[in-house]
Amino acid sequence: MSLPSVTRRLLPLGLVFLTTGIATAVVGPFLGLFLSTTVDASPVQVTVFLVVSSVSGVVMSWAIGRISDRRPMRRMLLITAGLAGCVGCALTAYVRDYWVLLALTATATAIAGSLFPQSFAYARQVLQRDDPARAAMGISTLRTVFSVAWVGGPSLAAFLVEAGGFEYVYGAAAVTYLIAALVAVRWLPEVEAPAASHGGEQVSGKVPPVLYPILAGFTLLQTSMVLGVQALPLFISTELGGSIGDAGLLLGLCAGLEIPLMLGFGWLSTRVPIRLIVIGGALCAVIYQVLMATAGSVAMLAVAQIPNALFIAATSGLGISYVQDFMPRFPGRATTMFTNTFPLGSILAAPLFGIAQQNGFRLAYVLNLVLVALGLVLVAVFRSSGHADTPNPVEADQKTATEQAQ
Repeated sequence: MSLPSVTRRLLPLGLVFLTTGIATAVVGPFLGLFLSTTVDASPVQVTVFLVVSSVSGVVMSWAIGRISDRRPMRRMLLITAGLAGCVGCALTAYVRDYWVLLALTATATAIAGSLFPQSFAYARQVLQRDDPARAAMGISTLRTVFSVAWVGGPSLAAFLVEAGGFEYVYGAAAVTYLIAALVAVRWLPEVEAPAASHGGEQVSGKVPPVLYPILAGFTLLQTSMVLGVQALPLFISTELGGSIGDAGLLLGLCAGLEIPLMLGFGWLSTRVPIRLIVIGGALCAVIYQVLMATAGSVAMLAVAQIPNALFIAATSGLGISYVQDFMPRFPGRATTMFTNTFPLGSILAAPLFGIAQQNGFRLAYVLNLVLVALGLVLVAVFRSSGHADTPNPVEADQKTATEQAQ
C-alpha cells in the first residue's frame, strides 16, 4: 500500500480520535458535578459510581482487547463501541435514576471506552504493515488529535451546561460517538487478525514478564496525573489565593503545549529509541512535582506546565507505541494494557485525594513526587533486550514475530 493510501486510511481514523476526544472531554470533567447536582447522588454514591465506572471500563476493555487480535473484527469493534457510546450518552441525557445510570456506565459506557485503545490498535496495524518506520510517529500524531479535543472540550461543556444543562452535554457526546461509528462504517475497511501467522496458525499471546513492572510504572505516573488535576483548582484557590479560572487557564496552557511536543517526539522517535524518550518524560514528571510542591504563586505553576507538558507528551504520546512494541502481534491487548493504566490510576488517586483534602492540597504534589519517582525507577530499570529499545521497529517486529512463532 502506498503512502497516500496510508494517509487516506489515517485521516478518517483521525476524525474518530477527534470525535472520541470531544465526547470524553465534555463529559469527563463534569461527571462529579452531574452526579451531585442533577442526579442528587450522595458522596458515597458518587464515589461508588466513579469506582464502578473505572473498574468496569478496565474489565470491558481487557476482555475486548483479548479477543480483538484473534479475528478480523477490529472495524466491527470500533463501530460497536461508537454506537454503545451514542446509546449510553443519549440515555444519560434524560435518565436521572442513579441505579439505571450505574448500570449504563457498567455496560454501554464501558464498551464505549474500548473505542480509544481499539483505534490505536487499528492504527498500529495499518502503519506497521504499510509504513513501519513511522509507526510510532503516526501513533503519536493521532494521540495529538485527542489532545486537541481536550483543549476546547471542557470549555464547550461549560457552555453547554449554561445553555441547556446536562441534556445538551450528553446529547453532544452522543452525536460525536455516532459520528465516530459512521466514519468507521464508511471509510475504515476491516484489517486482518494480527495474531494469525501467514498460514493461519495462531501465535502465543503471552505477556512478557518484564512488561508488568513497566505497566506498574505507567500506572503510578498516571495516578500522579489524575491526582494533580483533581487537586489543582483547590490548591490554587485555598493555598495560593488564585481562582478556579486560573486552574482552567493552566490546564489549557498545558494541553496547548502538549500538541507540538507530541508531534516533535513522534518525529524524534524515528531517530532515538522510544524508551529513552519515555524515561526523559518520566524525569520531567519528577521536576514538575518538585515545582508544584514548592510553588508559592500561580505564576510558578504556569512555568511548571512546561515540564508537565513534556511529561505528558512523552509518556502518553509514545507510551502506547512503547508498550505495543513488546507485543507487536497483539496490538489490541498491548494498547488496552497501556490505556487501562489511566482508570487504574484514577482508582488509586481517589484515597490520596481524600488524604490531601484533610491535610492540605500541597500534600497532593508531595505524594505525587513519591509516585513519579517510583514510576521513573520502574520504567528505567526494567527493559526488554529486543525491539522495545530500538528506534527501528521493522527489525524488532520481525525478530519478535519469529520468536513467538517458534
